[in-house]
Amino acid sequence: MKTARINFENFNALQDDDCHQRIRSARAKLGERAVILGHHYQRSDVYQYADLTGDSLKLSRLASQTDAEYIVFCGVHFMAEVADFMSKPQQKAILPDLAAGCSMADMANLAKVERCWRELDSVLDADEQFTPVTYINSAADLKAFCGAHGGIVCTSSNAAAIAGWAFAQRPKILFFPDQHLGRWTGHTMGIPLEEMMVWDPDLELGGLTPEQIRKARLLLWKGHCSVHQMFQPTHIEKFRKQYPDGLVIAHPECDFDVCQQSDYVGSTELIVKTIREAAPNTRWLVGTELNLVNRLAEEVKADGKIVHFMAPTVCMCSTMQRIDPQHLAWVLENLAEGQIVNQIKVPEHEAVLARLALERMLAVS
Repeated sequence: MKTARINFENFNALQDDDCHQRIRSARAKLGERAVILGHHYQRSDVYQYADLTGDSLKLSRLASQTDAEYIVFCGVHFMAEVADFMSKPQQKAILPDLAAGCSMADMANLAKVERCWRELDSVLDADEQFTPVTYINSAADLKAFCGAHGGIVCTSSNAAAIAGWAFAQRPKILFFPDQHLGRWTGHTMGIPLEEMMVWDPDLELGGLTPEQIRKARLLLWKGHCSVHQMFQPTHIEKFRKQYPDGLVIAHPECDFDVCQQSDYVGSTELIVKTIREAAPNTRWLVGTELNLVNRLAEEVKADGKIVHFMAPTVCMCSTMQRIDPQHLAWVLENLAEGQIVNQIKVPEHEAVLARLALERMLAVS
């Protein structure tokens, strides 16, 4: 039987100890009706309650394989969207705080991408010359745009394979929203930097000449991750000077120069796997989000491995930090009382096309 919806104001000032007790109580009441997903970058006081942990796509796929009625995604908005259109019809995706967004994803919106497509079409036949590729860190309507235009989704781990597929369809790629992942992917495929142009959505023709557009094989949207933008080559140089035998691993959302100077470049899953499987007593400098780095450092220290965070300043995903124990307790208590709050529901016409672009990716990778 449903009860009245519980307002968040009742939780906003809740002390942490009380909050954690109420999370545990509501969680026990829900049982297997709910599955809690915790992204790698999630804060520890929330991450501890996750039934499943990992990167965004992995979590959505795992959640869709459960029988849970509620998928509580402790991540950001685009992740909950993916969980919604990848899950079973009876499953409902929940985001504890609707303000948990992604600054990178926000740098490319549908209106700007559609305008870009029209401007490209004024120079070349866009649908014949360009395959649109969106990073999974993007809104569902951009995934749907790719689905509608013969395009595809990629992740940080499969971007090169996806780009290979995209080039097999058409001679050029429009890659959004992260220019750094796109540039590193192009570099690993042997594409010269001069054939990778940055498209600035706030300028006419992206700030490019028609000749530059014709010459470019890879158009990179002017977007970036605010976390990975913090890491600089000087951080690596200082580490190597102090620890000549140390190893450096960076996420491909980092600046091109940071990736070039790293020993390994890869997704969050690859970073975790590489350091877990590394030889004992090794030392690592890691260029990715702080919560993940701290968690990993604690996990491997028993093997004598020392893990350093790349930036000298605190650098974490501030929007994901919005999901705190208070929001999690509020969501779970409402669900336990039969009230659905903060459901993320992608419109069906978008979901069909977004799923198509994602299924193309899964078939390729």
